Amino acid sequence: MRERIIRAIAGTLVLISILLAVYVNIYWLLLTAFVGLNLLQSSITKWCLMDDILRKVFKVDS
Repeated sequence: MRERIIRAIAGTLVLISILLAVYVNIYWLLLTAFVGLNLLQSSITKWCLMDDILRKVFKVDS
């Protein structure tokens, strides 16, 4: 369940940052780059900050 939530959050942040880049300021694409780098980092290290946040703060179980 956490993995689906993480993917949904990442996808939502990417879509929101693209819309903000188009309508507000191009620098919102840095948020997209940040999300992409975090996804890449978590695939290499098998550690995800959002997973820790969901588990510890929001008490979301697998």
